[in-house]
Amino acid sequence: MIMKSAVVFCGANTGSNPIYSDAAAEMGRLLVQRNIQIVYGAGKVGLMGVLANSALEAGGEVIGVIPFFLRKKEVCHEALSKLYVVDSMHERKIKMAQLSDAVIVLPGGYGTMDEVFEMLTLAQLGQGAHPIGFLNINGFFNPLIQQLELMVAEGFLKPTHRKLALVAQTIPELLDKLEQYETPSREGKWIKL
Repeated sequence: MIMKSAVVFCGANTGSNPIYSDAAAEMGRLLVQRNIQIVYGAGKVGLMGVLANSALEAGGEVIGVIPFFLRKKEVCHEALSKLYVVDSMHERKIKMAQLSDAVIVLPGGYGTMDEVFEMLTLAQLGQGAHPIGFLNINGFFNPLIQQLELMVAEGFLKPTHRKLALVAQTIPELLDKLEQYETPSREGKWIKL
């Protein structure tokens, strides 16, 4: 798959370790180097702001999607290549999915998890074909990966659906995995394990 645009889900905070901001900045630069347009939640704060600023400084195209109520709270990055203002968080996710052909997940909180799990659920149900990749910087996603494995072991998630969540330790490795991704066969979700 040739990745032309990627939605990046990440925190509105920078986290307690500078490694997360460093990774967000590097992600922005490397996506620009690979001519991949960035779609994200339009925030000017946290990892979102770091990602956007590094990509813009590198000459990249950065598209933001933000609900009206968040723009009113003055957390919106107003210097983006393009900005979509929508009515709700739900519309935001729909628009970001429409504008991208891959999903990149950096560390974040509830919002990041909400966004990526909706994308994983849509992929599981055959309603989305975005490759979805987690940058496991500093082992941030280790507990989540363990939970996914437990879901498989306990019969709540099929192994083929577990493969929908790609994981890499470095940005180049993650981008390569996303570009090499092949959608798994779509066996029925409700077939007994």
